[in-house]
Amino acid sequence: MLLWLSKVLAETISLFNVFSYLTFRAILAAVTSLAISLALGPWMIAKLTRDQIGQVVRDYIPAAHQKKVGTPTMGGLLIIVAIMVSTVLWADLNNRFVWIVLAVTFVFGLIGFWDDYLKLVKKNPKGLIARYKYFWQSVGGLAAAVALWKTSTSPVDTTLYLPLLKDFALPLGVFGFILLTYLMIVGMSNAVNLTDGLDGLAIMPAVMVAAALGVFAYAAGNAVFAGYLAIPAVPQAGELLIFCAALVGAGLGFLWFNTYPAQVFMGDIGALSIGAALGTIAVIVRQELVLLVMGGIFVLETASVMLQVASFKLTGKRIFRMAPIHHHFELKGWAEPKVIVRFWIITFFLVLAGLATLKLR
Repeated sequence: MLLWLSKVLAETISLFNVFSYLTFRAILAAVTSLAISLALGPWMIAKLTRDQIGQVVRDYIPAAHQKKVGTPTMGGLLIIVAIMVSTVLWADLNNRFVWIVLAVTFVFGLIGFWDDYLKLVKKNPKGLIARYKYFWQSVGGLAAAVALWKTSTSPVDTTLYLPLLKDFALPLGVFGFILLTYLMIVGMSNAVNLTDGLDGLAIMPAVMVAAALGVFAYAAGNAVFAGYLAIPAVPQAGELLIFCAALVGAGLGFLWFNTYPAQVFMGDIGALSIGAALGTIAVIVRQELVLLVMGGIFVLETASVMLQVASFKLTGKRIFRMAPIHHHFELKGWAEPKVIVRFWIITFFLVLAGLATLKLR
């Protein structure tokens, strides 16, 4: 929106040409979303508290979490609002990728909102029934996959590339591409949701991964940089840097209130939408496997649940004291802040490893 306005004004005032620079608009997007989060945060927390929309702690969760009962939840709405407003203000609204990612964020946020609403407002401890939740996630993921396939403009858009192997390129075809995209979007959505169990545990890794994906988007959208780095060149993908920057700003603003001890939790509305957005961006910039590396904490949390369930069903024994794995470490005696910060540190190095693949090809 403001990009269009700046182009009009630049015809008479050359200073407005600065808004044509993607990096400058990305900085403004991050600052805008951060400001929105910090400005609206106290109001939203007060409203959630007043309406008694607070955390419900289940019996099987570690006893230390009982003190969190009643903490305002559904704070992820703050993140979504900040991201969407900032992106619409600073992104090129003629870009198809921007609208697809915004749509995915909105749809998965809507699914999370309904789940949170049932649990927190209707006092239904199970929330949205799992099969219905998965069904609507599948609808959203498949719709995004079909949209990306239908709007693809070159074979690069639907080809699988592997990090470290610059000569590897596997055309996926319609079914392969839709399946991979579906798995990335729905899988990452649920992975971030499983990770969101401690104060700030999910949002900071999401911020770091989003920042790194922004770098990949910027490089992939620039033919010169993509050629130099030997990564897939995806025209128009660079505009996703604006969305990534907005997510970084909104996430940091939310973390201001979500850091230990949390004043607000993001809920499914935030976790599902953020995870789905990250998965979608990774597919667009053709860095699906790199996302699995950078988001290794999300992958680990998901794997711990899958292994725990499989082990118990097959042998009657549990591998971990509790899953997801962050609860395992809590029950081993780690203080909650220790678990959180150590997972952040791990994510930091995993993100660096992912970024290193830009040159190690």
